[in-house]
Amino acid sequence: MSFFPDRTLVFGDIHGCHRALIDLLALAAPDPRRDRLVFLGDYVDRGPDSRGVIDEILRLKREFRQVVALKGNHEEVLLSFLAGRERDFYLMVGGRQTLESYGCGPPFDYACAAAIPEAHRHFLGDLLPSWEDESHIYVHAGLKAGVHLSMQPSDWLYWAAGGRFVTQRHDFGKRVIFGHAVQQTPLIEPDKVGIDTGAVYGGHLSCLILPEFRILQVKSERFWPVGV
Repeated sequence: MSFFPDRTLVFGDIHGCHRALIDLLALAAPDPRRDRLVFLGDYVDRGPDSRGVIDEILRLKREFRQVVALKGNHEEVLLSFLAGRERDFYLMVGGRQTLESYGCGPPFDYACAAAIPEAHRHFLGDLLPSWEDESHIYVHAGLKAGVHLSMQPSDWLYWAAGGRFVTQRHDFGKRVIFGHAVQQTPLIEPDKVGIDTGAVYGGHLSCLILPEFRILQVKSERFWPVGV
């Protein structure tokens, strides 16, 4: 059955900042029967409670008629770690904090994968690369110009090919809502809107409410150095 929500609430990069997510949900007060929730990825790493963030999104998926969860670059690297690859890189980009939230300690080797509950593994494996509704396209990091949405390469979807999406100007037929690229304030352009406002770096966790195009924010603690 088709679902036509009153509002779509889009959440930027959370990065283990579970307290900020709880505060933002309380501020936005979404209605499980009437509102759609869209999460742009990067639920894990760097912040203190990645497990709590995923638990919260799983709870929302049980309660709301529609919750859309996209994959970010940090979920992509976490999945590589769980598959026995890229351990050193994963720890370097904040994976240590995620593994600690699951009760795993040093040496943070591949045996830590056993600490991730099956429900969380399924959540990570089911994340979408992108999504679109009647009016917008949603993606973690960005899209490559001239490439159909179904054929977008992963280095653009999750990494935005080295930041080129922020300065790229292209009409994809719908405005693109994205995260990944940290902005002090939301980036609002005719073709795109960026809402990663640096929650884990002591900035804000942002929620874009559509169709009224209203942005709500809550302040987060600083858990990771800016620019690292």
